[in-house]
Amino acid sequence: MSAIAALFAGPGVVRRHVAGGQPLYEAGRDADALYLVTAGAFAVFRATAGGRTMLGLVRPGEIVGEASVLAGSPRSATVVALRDSDVAVLSSSCFFEAARGRPDMMTEIARLLIGRARSVGKPPTYMPPKIIALSALTGRVGARGLASRLADALRRQGRSVAVLGGDSADETPPWWSAIEAAHDLILCAVEPTDDRWSAVCRRQADRMILIGHGAEVPPADHPMCANEPLRTNALVDLALVHAGARPRNGTAWRDAVMPGRLHHLAEDDDCARLARSLTGTGVALVLSGGGARAFAHVGAVRVLRAAGVPIDAVCGTSMGGIVAAGVAAGWNDEEMEARMRVAFVTSNPLDDIALPLVAMTRGCKVDRRLEEQFGGWDIADLPIPFFCISADLASGTHVAHRRGHLPTALRASISLPGVLPPVTIGKQVLVDGGTLLNLPSALMRAGHDGTVVAVDVSRSLGLLPEDVLRPRPLLQWFWSGAWRRGPPIVSILMRSATIAAEPELRAAREAADLYVMPEVSDIEIRNWRAFDRAVEAGAAAMASALETLPGPLDRLRHDRERLADTLPM
Repeated sequence: MSAIAALFAGPGVVRRHVAGGQPLYEAGRDADALYLVTAGAFAVFRATAGGRTMLGLVRPGEIVGEASVLAGSPRSATVVALRDSDVAVLSSSCFFEAARGRPDMMTEIARLLIGRARSVGKPPTYMPPKIIALSALTGRVGARGLASRLADALRRQGRSVAVLGGDSADETPPWWSAIEAAHDLILCAVEPTDDRWSAVCRRQADRMILIGHGAEVPPADHPMCANEPLRTNALVDLALVHAGARPRNGTAWRDAVMPGRLHHLAEDDDCARLARSLTGTGVALVLSGGGARAFAHVGAVRVLRAAGVPIDAVCGTSMGGIVAAGVAAGWNDEEMEARMRVAFVTSNPLDDIALPLVAMTRGCKVDRRLEEQFGGWDIADLPIPFFCISADLASGTHVAHRRGHLPTALRASISLPGVLPPVTIGKQVLVDGGTLLNLPSALMRAGHDGTVVAVDVSRSLGLLPEDVLRPRPLLQWFWSGAWRRGPPIVSILMRSATIAAEPELRAAREAADLYVMPEVSDIEIRNWRAFDRAVEAGAAAMASALETLPGPLDRLRHDRERLADTLPM
């Protein structure tokens, strides 16, 4: 913006320092000036029914506040410094005086306004954090050591990284802007006793990672060293170090810290996953419900792994949630197939038929098998971030299970109304999540900055007339053992729980960067013995989808955003 830059180099410009976490201006105030950011960074917020929504970031060299000045109206948004920042301030009267007779300047501002108007209503384009504070909450973890390991993982991605410590506490905003311009990321290591450096990092960081030790319970007086904009926008993460041990105490730490994201660091690969989460290059997998057809997810996962795609977060609904839980627990391909066969294929888990007062089955077999496969796991302790979806009949809303006993959450997620009894947790009455949210890719997108891959087996052809015909003769149907698959009403109920309204499906597809729909319409929704056919269908669909990609899967989200930015209105 050469003309605008010249404007701020002219007379009438004053300099102003804004401490990290403080507002540059607030919504509703008179628009008496516009600003050029010379050092630091600002976030733009607008009030919404749910609180505040971040509209975007303003970096050095960019102006802010021009729309209200030109319109002569009060400020429509609040702008807050993300770190110690400097701005050049030009009063509105000086601006109009300097702009008179400068069409080049007004053209630049018009282009800026048009570009910002195009982004209204869209989620902000992902901008990776530049300055990340890693703050140790206990003496058993070393912030500097973790910062060095994380820097190595980031450098393997081709990033330029600087690691800073307390000796940088006295540096000025221009120094911070210079080092920021020279590196892709800056990691600030904060030890528990370094209060002064911690205060500086609270004002400088774009994102904070609080570091705890998994063998400890969270301290009652742990410092939530983060400024208000970071807390408001869920930009405070928690990393639990486990020194090679199986993750534990995740729920206690999550409840105490309330982080935006929880990371477990037990193996070398975990640092690489954390690095991908910070750079928006992680891959998240979303798996729909669909009864026996959901075995296609096993094949889709197998192909992703064979292609070398790391799965950094995973979620699912109903049977998709069960496959996703296996991925999150670290099952390899062989273990995944073996456990699925034992739990669902060798014998029908839904054949403990009951007097249908609450449901057609007692659910005892399902309870036992989930406990056998997932017993001992708390969701917050899974090595890979995970959640599954159920529906609460009491409130009429979906529930995302991110903590607590994993078998219980999975049992709720697959509790098809009328087939399995509901699960009660407190005042919640939980049934199959597919009744409200069968493909939760939009929910995954809200907390994941990288690529989202959604695999949907619910949109295949539903029921055929022969699937719902009354068995004849009934006695032969019973003695043949076909009754163990359940009467035709089971198929009707299962299919009903996976039919989504078109607006929901559209939102789910739009939230996904890669949408895969295996061809499983020939598999009856309760035919558990069709495992192999479903697996191969999922593998074929994922392989075909990967072959059509224009570039690497981990860059797909950024490629889509860049293309959207270039499309005409």
